[in-house]
Amino acid sequence: MRVKPAHFGRNMPSPFQRFYRRLRFGAPIVVVSGLPRSGTSMLMKMLEAGGLSVMTDGQRTADEDNPRGYFEVERIKGLAQEGDRAWLAGARGKAIKVISYLLRSLPRQFNYRVVFVSRDLDEVLASQGKMMARRGETDEIPPEKMRELFEKDLGRARHLLAYEPQFESLEVEHAAILARPLEQAGRIAGFLGGRLDVQAMAAAVDPALYRNRARVRGKGRAETPAAADAE
Repeated sequence: MRVKPAHFGRNMPSPFQRFYRRLRFGAPIVVVSGLPRSGTSMLMKMLEAGGLSVMTDGQRTADEDNPRGYFEVERIKGLAQEGDRAWLAGARGKAIKVISYLLRSLPRQFNYRVVFVSRDLDEVLASQGKMMARRGETDEIPPEKMRELFEKDLGRARHLLAYEPQFESLEVEHAAILARPLEQAGRIAGFLGGRLDVQAMAAAVDPALYRNRARVRGKGRAETPAAADAE
């Protein structure tokens, strides 16, 4: 489900404002964002294959849920509580993964080009549930409530990306990347300046890992296979 951002009476930044920020604050940080289990790790793998440096500390290694790796920086998870975020200057010209909820915690003194991955919420919830089950964990939040929280988070993130001048963004769909990897790799490379290897990016996409896909069964009922998934 796509959630459109509310306008709240604010104007979108003009091209001049964005150009001025690029001159003042330097090269942008490339941010890969979206909900958890939405395909952000897949996109980080694509960017790495295309020749863009990616930031990862290697603390969270590949596993059954993400056999090709998570591409995370553990420090990002505490961004909202961290007072000194100047370390992000080292991410200029590189890609870093930041979940949608933490976009608001990125400091304004940097520029960001955000590739935002959207995915069917049934698939996100199913993938998250299976990952927790494999770890022997239980989610105390009912799926209906979790869906509501995710929808609100998506709305806030899209509004932020549209109306805050430090952000330039491109939204890509998880399913579209898997169905048309070369086309979508071209869109992403173009947004990021056109210097990436589009063929290598597309080759990094493995459709075999798309194993939590929502299917329509009957009238409006979604059926999701009970299988592992890579995010």
